[in-house]
Amino acid sequence: MVSEVIVRLAAAEDAEAISRVLIEAFGAYRSNYTPEAFEVVTPDVNEILGRFAEGPQWVAEIDGQVVGTVSMTTEPEGLYIRSMAVSPNAQGRGIGHKLLDATDEFAAGTDLERIFLYTTYFVPGAKEMYEKHGYGFVRDTTAEEWYGTPGLEMDKRIERKKQNAIGS
Repeated sequence: MVSEVIVRLAAAEDAEAISRVLIEAFGAYRSNYTPEAFEVVTPDVNEILGRFAEGPQWVAEIDGQVVGTVSMTTEPEGLYIRSMAVSPNAQGRGIGHKLLDATDEFAAGTDLERIFLYTTYFVPGAKEMYEKHGYGFVRDTTAEEWYGTPGLEMDKRIERKKQNAIGS
């Protein structure tokens, strides 16, 4: 029997699990990051707690265990997705897409036009997953821009929920 994946808004008590998932997901690629960049992609519990004031965070659970996470914040350029990760033992089950669905739903309720993110070429499947979810390549980012680790920027336009016209 396959357990159901539940995506929900994170709460402060999820901070430790969020930090754990980020370390699990990015730990295999640690040697591709500079020490500074790895510290940014694997924030500690206190950093995660501070992010609750900056925007929503979501977790994905299987049988009550947090196995994925994503967070958003508002930047001048639009909504910024950060800290998107799925535990290696839970990958391949569509959890990343379910987390991105949550960000899309949130974004549709804002007046912003764009969602963007930064990713790397060395995490297998990341760029392709974002493309399947409607994100397009914007530009390569230089090592100087992001703590010595090059990558790429991707974005998409926010789709608004269609309003039902009453009486039309």
